[in-house]
Amino acid sequence: MQTRKKYIFLTFLASWLLLFFFGGDQLRRFAFFSGRKAEARRNWPRWTDQSLLKSFANPKELQSDGDPSLPSPRERRVARLNVYKDSSCRMETCFDFSRCEKHGFKVFTYPRERDQPLSESYSKILTSIERSRYYTANPEEACLFILSIDTLDRDHLSSQYVRNVDEKIRAFPLWNGGRNHLIFNLYSGTWPNYTEDLGFDIGQAILAKASFYTQNFRPGFDVSIPLFSKDHPQRGGERGWLYQDSVPPKKKYLLVFKGKRYLTGIGSGTRNALHHIHNGKDIVSLTTCKHGKDWEKHKDTRCDKDNVNYEKFDYQELLHNSTFCIVPRGRRLGSFRFLEALQAACIPVLLSDGWELPFAEAIDWGKAVVVGNEKLLLQIPSVVRCIHPERVLAFQQQTQLLWDAYFSSVDKIVHTTLEIIKDRLLPHRSRSRFLWNVLPGGLLALPEFSTHPGDFPFYYLQRGSSPSEKFTAFIRVVSPSGSLSQPLLRLIQAVSGSQFCAQLSDRFFPYAAIRTDAVLSLDEHTSLSTSEVDFAFVVWRSFPERIVGFPARSHFWDPEQRRWGYTSKWTNELSIVLTAAAFYHRYYHSLFTGYLPAGLRELVDSLAACEDILMNVLVAAVTKLPPIKVTQRKQHKENVPQQVGCKEGSAETPPAGEQSPSPQHSPPAKVKGTAGGRHFSQRQDCLNQLVDWFGYMPLVSSQLRLDPVLYKDQVSVLRKKYPRLERP
Repeated sequence: MQTRKKYIFLTFLASWLLLFFFGGDQLRRFAFFSGRKAEARRNWPRWTDQSLLKSFANPKELQSDGDPSLPSPRERRVARLNVYKDSSCRMETCFDFSRCEKHGFKVFTYPRERDQPLSESYSKILTSIERSRYYTANPEEACLFILSIDTLDRDHLSSQYVRNVDEKIRAFPLWNGGRNHLIFNLYSGTWPNYTEDLGFDIGQAILAKASFYTQNFRPGFDVSIPLFSKDHPQRGGERGWLYQDSVPPKKKYLLVFKGKRYLTGIGSGTRNALHHIHNGKDIVSLTTCKHGKDWEKHKDTRCDKDNVNYEKFDYQELLHNSTFCIVPRGRRLGSFRFLEALQAACIPVLLSDGWELPFAEAIDWGKAVVVGNEKLLLQIPSVVRCIHPERVLAFQQQTQLLWDAYFSSVDKIVHTTLEIIKDRLLPHRSRSRFLWNVLPGGLLALPEFSTHPGDFPFYYLQRGSSPSEKFTAFIRVVSPSGSLSQPLLRLIQAVSGSQFCAQLSDRFFPYAAIRTDAVLSLDEHTSLSTSEVDFAFVVWRSFPERIVGFPARSHFWDPEQRRWGYTSKWTNELSIVLTAAAFYHRYYHSLFTGYLPAGLRELVDSLAACEDILMNVLVAAVTKLPPIKVTQRKQHKENVPQQVGCKEGSAETPPAGEQSPSPQHSPPAKVKGTAGGRHFSQRQDCLNQLVDWFGYMPLVSSQLRLDPVLYKDQVSVLRKKYPRLERP
């Protein structure tokens, strides 16, 4: 027994000795020195030691633990549970896909109640949906439902706050716990913490919300939208401020901010610190304390000086002349400044920790904004100085793409929200991030046509590819059946004689019958030779995103009648190529029928000779480019005299929101009488109604006409590829 105890003791002692020799050094370091190192890390550098750090900041500011007005984690959790009781919602768990199978993606808006006022912004949202191709007036056909109750402003101190929303929505027979519903919100919470409490239970509804906090955002279910003002245009919208001659990319100021400085409450910590980076030269950071009724009670020693400096600079001038714009959080995470900076091509520098950026599911914001950290404000100047000029220009160009494609109007914001939800229904037929982040944008790249970029007319150059080498021709015939005229037979013979012709079809053939990329649209009275067709097709293959054809027309602004005019007068400019003889990509058939709302197509049907104008307007709206006219042996003439429906007048600027990329003209004189006058009057009415629908004038004027090499040159005919174009 004693021997056993002795052996146990010796074994235990040997184990300790081995542990001491092989691991003791590490144990001693961990036990005795880690505390000293931690202490050294905590105490260096000493923020109040003037020899180690220059006094750009108040030591109390740097030693503070954060903004005391920020809600605690517990407060955030309570607010989140009040709103997001179904916080685990995903499309697979909280959305009924079966409602979308029979009629597709249709959206129903609840009938508006007379005694329920709507804000201007929410009225625009509902109007955007009701004018769109998604809308249905039949709830049985609907895949998605939109409330008629205004839920945009959920600050109970606001005059637009709607009370008793819970009781009202539960009374709706279609509510179904919020399933397949979409709720829009711009403002949530109230003073002082501005939590994301909406004041009612959204249930299983999708939330499209501005200033979305990432911890509350349900990925793949909710949609983050931008904060926009009540004055944001319904449709169209202003163009971006970056133009082709906007070089060099770096402007007068490197980095600017001009805005309110909150003295107390949430958001005050970030804005109060902005004065530290101001140098008065290439970095301008201006704040004012004049915010709220009782700002003077909380004013500090900087307020008077800040208020004076604030008035020395114009905000619009700073936007125009700055490369980067600071976009700090306000009371909420988002601000109007974000969209203002995008439009101005002033690269946003975001200081709003935890903000789920608008449409981040589709948009690659890393190509358009600089995301900063509120706690690392002093590093921002050095970060933006290190960005190469080529990268700066790429950022600026991307801001313009995103502004024009998704944010310039309420229509685009709402339609982008709906398209993101629609893509979730059929993930295998959804747009790639490439299509969302390159011209012309995701809204104009219909996944019903294709999800492969190589099938669209916009990406051939980027991908180093070319459209197919054949075309399909269709001829619009309005003559009675069985009475084919000799000119029509000659036209069919000329077109079918082209080496590039693959197929002839009627305009009303199913679109699936068109197998080629190129479509040649013809009317029965068109007169073309095989050489003309061949040359026009060769030109189109170099410009597959445009309309390339023969008969050209133009538009102009009539200052006297303050409307747009249409003319067939032979001038040096054109903005329309009639589809009576024109090539274009087959994708525009899908865009014409699938993108344009039914109301717009009904408008075209009610106006004679309007279809080809709509096609030109649509292509110009997509590409921002004019059509191309090619050489024609005989000038195309319509079956009416050449005339316009406007009187003469001096040039004047079109109204705001209807700016045309084309120069102004004095309109030709009006020709009275005859059926031709009615014809041109209808075309002019069509053009103006299309401008009203789009919200601006999409047509772009051009002075370009393309002819074959050596066309009409005094050289041997044997050296010319298309000699027949010059024969009478």
